[in-house]
Amino acid sequence: MATERWKLSNTTVYNIGFHLIWCPKYRRNVLKNEIEERLKELLHEKAEEIGVTIEKMEVMPDQVHLFVKANPTMSPHWIVQQFKGYTSRILRQEYSELRTRIPTLWTRNYYCESVGHISEATIKEYIEEQKNK
Repeated sequence: MATERWKLSNTTVYNIGFHLIWCPKYRRNVLKNEIEERLKELLHEKAEEIGVTIEKMEVMPDQVHLFVKANPTMSPHWIVQQFKGYTSRILRQEYSELRTRIPTLWTRNYYCESVGHISEATIKEYIEEQKNK
C-alpha cells in the first residue's frame, strides 16, 4: 500500500502537505544573495531536524514560499514557528544588516493552505456515497 504518495507510521497512513508563505518584517527586500542561500540551507537543516520534507522552496527578496509534507501530529503553526525562530536567530547573528534595518526578521503573520492529492469535491462525493453501500 505504501507508495511515494503515502507515508506510514505504526498506526497511520497519511499524505499531508502545506503551502506556507511568510515575509520579512515590513516586507523589506532583505532575502537576497548570500542571505537567500544561507536561508535555504537553514530551512533544509531545520526540516531534517524536525522530520518535515520540503518538496519545493522559493525564496524571493521579500517572501518565502514552501511546500512541505509533514506527519499528522505536526500543526502548520508549529512548523512555521520552528522555521521562523531558527532562521531568524541564526541569520541575525550572522548578518548585522538584519539587526540594524529591521527590529525582527519575520512578521508574526504567515499564510497556510493544506494541499492534497484529492480535491474537496471528491472527498465530499466519496463520503456521500458511503451511505449507499
